[in-house]
Amino acid sequence: MTTTLTADHFVERLEEHRSEEELQKIQRYFKSGAGEYGEGDTFLGVRMGQVFALAKEFIDMEPDEVERLLESPIHEVRAGGLSIMDKQARRRRTPESRRQELFDLYLRRIDRINNWDLVDVAAPHVVGGYLFDKPRDILYELARSSNIWERRTAVVSTFYFIRHDQVDDTFRIAEILLHDEEDLIHKAVGGWVREAGRRQPDRLIAFLDEHAATMPRTMLRYAIEHLDKERREHYRGLGKAQRGR
Repeated sequence: MTTTLTADHFVERLEEHRSEEELQKIQRYFKSGAGEYGEGDTFLGVRMGQVFALAKEFIDMEPDEVERLLESPIHEVRAGGLSIMDKQARRRRTPESRRQELFDLYLRRIDRINNWDLVDVAAPHVVGGYLFDKPRDILYELARSSNIWERRTAVVSTFYFIRHDQVDDTFRIAEILLHDEEDLIHKAVGGWVREAGRRQPDRLIAFLDEHAATMPRTMLRYAIEHLDKERREHYRGLGKAQRGR
């Protein structure tokens, strides 16, 4: 590892891009107040596009240095670390041993992956990509976790499988999370079954026929977004009828 591929140097470079205007935008966008899902998060005020661009420059950072980024209290620093992990996991020449290190790091430090965007940037390739040719029991354990970010990781990780026309795990995990109390889980489940349905439309229709009447409204809205108008109205009607009882 070169002396520049360190957590300290990444943070130094990141701070060059901070701006008060961006900080105000971010603070309006993320819920970090008392009692909200991002409580305690602090921000520099760096655009995520810039964070990801910088992560590309640091793609060869070693996992122990990435872990130092995850330990930061600053949201953009943790996002940068997870983006580095994602880029390493995506890279074809990354050896299996490193992919396992990244997977293990994600799960070991999932306590630092405490916002929806942090899950979404890394879970598909770091977790889903690693598990693609392996048993996937861990995802079902995560889906039953009391931790919202572990549950979101469970469903978001299946995006890698969807891209390879494997949708079984997405629908099974969706059923586990069907009555979750968190809106951020409703959005993830609805969005992912929608994407799975683009690959296998009949599976989505069967899922909706069974569950649309009792799904949370946000989950249903996301799930039916790409259906034709008649079907959208049909499934919305099932939900309204159930709630009206």
